[in-house]
Amino acid sequence: MLRKLLPVLLVLVGCGAGAAAGVFLRPAAPPAEDAAEGAPDDHGANAEYGANESGGAEPLHEYVKLNNQFVVPVMAEGRVSSLVVLSLSLEVTPGQVERVYEMEPKLRDSMLQVLFDHANSGGFNGSFTDGANLVLLREALLETALRIFGKDVTDVLIVDIVRQDN
Repeated sequence: MLRKLLPVLLVLVGCGAGAAAGVFLRPAAPPAEDAAEGAPDDHGANAEYGANESGGAEPLHEYVKLNNQFVVPVMAEGRVSSLVVLSLSLEVTPGQVERVYEMEPKLRDSMLQVLFDHANSGGFNGSFTDGANLVLLREALLETALRIFGKDVTDVLIVDIVRQDN
């Protein structure tokens, strides 16, 4: 009888110990106010808040993630040697999110031209994630965004960048 009861008892003790460990080791829930501030709206835009004169929260900047990734071919000896894939976001003044989405085709065209020029000048060869290399790329992308949107764009953020070699 003990031979049949012992495996059942071991399974019950093991399940109980696992459940107790899960309860005691689970991470604490984040405060509700922090989660609400950084939550993206329906367009994938986030806002950074500061205090205004009346003490309320007023957005300083909004962040707009461009809808699609940028795919840039890197040529070597007349053929595609690798592909660079980038995800970009724009830091804009409050209230400009819809305008960015309305002008996105023109913005993407201009930014693709900058990315192609960067690739053709060797910017994506070798150590392409070097700080100085990315600073040059960000500055060129920001100049393009400023030409289209004026002072409503304050920065261009390279969110993701990856190179796939053939």
